[in-house]
Amino acid sequence: MNRCPITYELCGTNKYSEKGLRMITPKLTYLNDLPYTAVELRQEAANRAKKLSIQGVQPKLSAAISIVDQEFKIVDQFGTYIIKPQNDLFPQLPENEDVTMRMAKVFGLEVPFHGMVYAKDGSLSYFIKRFDRYGKGKKLATEDFAQLTANTRDTKYRFTMEKLIPVLDEFCSFPAIEKAYFFKRILFCYVTGNEDMHLKNFSLITKNGKTTLTPVYDFLNSTIAIKNPEEEIALSLKGKKSNLKATDFVDYYAKDRLQLNDKTVSTILNQMEQVIPKWKGLLEISFLSDVMKEKYLELLENRVGMF
Repeated sequence: MNRCPITYELCGTNKYSEKGLRMITPKLTYLNDLPYTAVELRQEAANRAKKLSIQGVQPKLSAAISIVDQEFKIVDQFGTYIIKPQNDLFPQLPENEDVTMRMAKVFGLEVPFHGMVYAKDGSLSYFIKRFDRYGKGKKLATEDFAQLTANTRDTKYRFTMEKLIPVLDEFCSFPAIEKAYFFKRILFCYVTGNEDMHLKNFSLITKNGKTTLTPVYDFLNSTIAIKNPEEEIALSLKGKKSNLKATDFVDYYAKDRLQLNDKTVSTILNQMEQVIPKWKGLLEISFLSDVMKEKYLELLENRVGMF
């Protein structure tokens, strides 16, 4: 029996559940495969890279949903979705990112609509709806932390977790609220093995005159995707990127640096403890291979056990 890559529901012999299709758009009754193989999708991403505003290590494509053709169309302009195909260097990144983003959502983080879609070779690509677009080609004011700190793609790792705090203070409408959300994200990224949260992966958005952290994106367990990971986080904390302890996150960063009170920190840690069974349940029914599931679960249990 198939499982829907959009909702994780069992869907019989269908590729997608009715609910999953409706989540894309109520007018969708079927979803055709992407008319490319994984190799062709990566080549398309390379060919179109200069035309798009989305870049990074992972191949990415801009897409829009076509009701007429019942499929995702790869486009150069006015895309409302980002599609990430299988990576030839790192295994199962679409499956990895998809389940990690679901785990983020049950933890209470704001997550855009996302899921996976089949390509014509049977491979899965990850898709996520753009949160910075509305109407026909209209864009909300969004800036990542590299832009806000005058850094570039070449210097996005040359920063510290401590230096991110003044960015929240200066640009957010309500810094105290955003700092609590920020700590929750940092905690989640650590326990799920995301050691690639550099400056481009944090952003602020201005909507209705209010500037806040954007919904989360690029959340995945990069540690299990890399053969010999040497670091645990991308930006140094307390002068280090590995051998981190719970006290580095809780006492030093959350309480001393972010100035969060004991009640706020305890609430976030309690929320994490309560969702651990849900995280494990999602991993169990995810599209990751059994080997990857085992690696993910082992890392998760080790990291969560520290707190």
